[in-house]
Amino acid sequence: MEKFIESVFYASRWLLAPIYMGLSLALILLAIKFFQELIHVFPIILGATESDLVLVVLSLIDLALVGGLLVMVMFSGYENFISRIDLDEKTDKLAWLGKLDSGSLKQKVAASIVAISSIHLLKVFMNLQDTDNEKVMWYVIMHLTFVLSGIGMAFIDKLNSKRS
Repeated sequence: MEKFIESVFYASRWLLAPIYMGLSLALILLAIKFFQELIHVFPIILGATESDLVLVVLSLIDLALVGGLLVMVMFSGYENFISRIDLDEKTDKLAWLGKLDSGSLKQKVAASIVAISSIHLLKVFMNLQDTDNEKVMWYVIMHLTFVLSGIGMAFIDKLNSKRS
């Protein structure tokens, strides 16, 4: 009985595969949104102010960071929890593939969230005249919460790695 239960538990990791497939579909949606933003800027480029252009570029960077985050979570999650990705020798392989454990992935996700939050905060600061001061305060508090959470997770991981 115990062997059967352990086999079912081990096989159930494959339930994560459709979730990672869903993330790859989300990546497609993100790419569509990226190019939609890029296409929208072309008709207004000559009349846009420098700050408007910077805001568009920040939005594109934001989408690119989220896309990179999705790729990291998809590949390392699949490799950590489901199965190794076997690629041909001729296929370009990502340098970090197979090297991100769940702790490293957590740190990369936290760093990406802080970077994305930084971009959003910079966009808020660039539109300061259109934003209520209380709203700005909450954006800053949320950003600092992400930063402190990332630092806290890194500290805990460092403590855990010293114990091992």
